[in-house]
Amino acid sequence: MATIKDVAKRAQVSTSTVSHVLNKTRFVSPEITRRVQEAISTLNYTPSALARSLKVNNTRTLGMLVTSSTNPFFAEVVQGVEQRCYELGYSLVLCNTCGDTNRMQAALDMLQQKRVDGMIVMCTHANLDQSAFAHHTTMPMVMADWGPVELNADLIKDSGYEGGRLATEHLLALGHRHIGCITGPAGQQASDERLAGFRAAMMDAGLTVTPDWVQHGDFELEGGKAAMARILARPQRPTAVFACNDLMAAGALRAVADAGLTVPQHMSLIGYDNIELAGYLVPRLSSIEQPKAILGALAVDALLERIHHPHAARRVLPLSPSLVIRESSARLAI
Repeated sequence: MATIKDVAKRAQVSTSTVSHVLNKTRFVSPEITRRVQEAISTLNYTPSALARSLKVNNTRTLGMLVTSSTNPFFAEVVQGVEQRCYELGYSLVLCNTCGDTNRMQAALDMLQQKRVDGMIVMCTHANLDQSAFAHHTTMPMVMADWGPVELNADLIKDSGYEGGRLATEHLLALGHRHIGCITGPAGQQASDERLAGFRAAMMDAGLTVTPDWVQHGDFELEGGKAAMARILARPQRPTAVFACNDLMAAGALRAVADAGLTVPQHMSLIGYDNIELAGYLVPRLSSIEQPKAILGALAVDALLERIHHPHAARRVLPLSPSLVIRESSARLAI
């Protein structure tokens, strides 16, 4: 493998001149630049990213931790992060934690050892506090959607409470009064906030939440299917259900079909996240939009700002949800 010394020897210049041509850090005459570039091409020379990182103390590489990149919501956010990294000339190292705290710790250790410039953390683990990041306090971080309030890391926050209210108010506006909710695991911030928004909207409408119609899922297809099956097994069923993410809503659609019912004729349904799949389900799913590409780009921009200003005060950057109406939610037939 060719080295910078080989390039310098072939071009008959110094190694510092080769460096200036590569990094455009000083004017080099067109003739010498041509000779260096021809030498680089002939020798198939590739500059060492590791050597450069040791010299300038950065790698232009960011790390990202997500619960699962196979989940469509996380996948769409990761796509936004990767696009922004590409635009700014950064590389991305992606790690899946699979909801495992030990795996998350191993990923944090690995990313720090790889000398990434900073990390984006998007892991909805319950009951984690600042101690989970005790060995990584010097690493610039941005938390997306969740994060310990004690940690000096910027937080991009989905307004789950507002989104839960928005979904429920949409069903109320359609005339529904008997409304259920499929929520995520108790103790996870996204799950708790969306459920709280649902309860608040019901209370503001003067309605009582029926406990049997509030069932916990796991933010996955099977959890949504099982939760809806439990709702449908009750002596009375609601006329509409708010599922706290689109994957659970898709699973709930399957349970409704298995029961010989249809959406929205027998039950209206609305999800959360507005993943791409929502527009391809039958019927197409009404959902609460989280701007995933914007979230990804904002996470990168916020992290670079944190890298350049490591001692700046912690910022909370809110994202506002919006309602996307499709065929799965319909006016209640009188």
